Amino acid sequence: METNRQKKIGGVIQKDLVDILQGEVRKNGLTNLIISVSKVVVTSDLSVATVHLSIFPQDKAKETLAAIKTNTTLIKHDLSQRVRLQLRKVPNLVFFIDDSLDYIEKIDNALKNQENPIENRDLLEKRRHS
Repeated sequence: METNRQKKIGGVIQKDLVDILQGEVRKNGLTNLIISVSKVVVTSDLSVATVHLSIFPQDKAKETLAAIKTNTTLIKHDLSQRVRLQLRKVPNLVFFIDDSLDYIEKIDNALKNQENPIENRDLLEKRRHS
């Protein structure tokens, strides 16, 4: 369970990472690319921050994540400059794609199509026996 301190540090990191990443997108003149930080989870020893990113459009997600991972040290440096009065040491950053929106979209599509288990009860029986 996350402590209040972990949540507070995660919130500070999340807010500043959004500014850093969106600033880089604008500075590099990239159009039609949106990066948002959906969640930051900090370990109990405050040494690692797991950053979940939502990248739109989805087809650019992997290459954008690769570019972000390549520049992790620069991003951490920029972050440390912003939070130097709030944190003694900035946690190491680990970036992941947040796929929760994809999961929600799959559920929506399943409910709209023939695969809807609510309307087609036979699907429930097939899944139990599989």
